[in-house]
Amino acid sequence: MQFDHIGVVVKTLKRGRDMLGPPLQIRAWTREWEDPVNKVHVQFGYDPSGVCYELIAPLGEESPVALALKTKSRILNHVAYLVEDLAAEGERLRDAHCLPIAEPQPAIAYGGRPIQFFMSPLSVIIELIEAPGHRHQILPPG
Repeated sequence: MQFDHIGVVVKTLKRGRDMLGPPLQIRAWTREWEDPVNKVHVQFGYDPSGVCYELIAPLGEESPVALALKTKSRILNHVAYLVEDLAAEGERLRDAHCLPIAEPQPAIAYGGRPIQFFMSPLSVIIELIEAPGHRHQILPPG
C-alpha cells in the first residue's frame, strides 16, 4: 500500500480551498472533478511537505458525505492508499477486522479505476484505490 491522500468533507470545493488552503499552506491544486457514480465533487491539493488532501463536496442530498456536513462529524473523513490489487488488499483488511462500507466503484479522478471504503475497528475509514503509481496532476499557478 502506498499513501495517497487524506479526505476532508467540505460544503463546496471553493470553500474548502479558501478555508483549508491558507492554514495548511496548500497552494498547488488539481482540477475539479464531478463524480456522479460516487455522488461527489473532488479536488486534490498538496501542502509544502508533500501531503495530499482531497476536498470532497456532496453532489446532491444523496451523496454519501452529505450527512457528515449536516452532523459536522467525520469531516476529516478518511485516509487513502493506492494498491496493486483491490480484491487482495480488501481481503487483507477484512482479515484485520475492517468491514467494507461500500462496494467497489469506479472513480473519475483516478481514470475510472476502482475504489472501495472500509471501516476499521477504531472507526477510521480507509479508502483503497486500485491505481498503483498514480500521481495527481497539479494545475499551473494562476
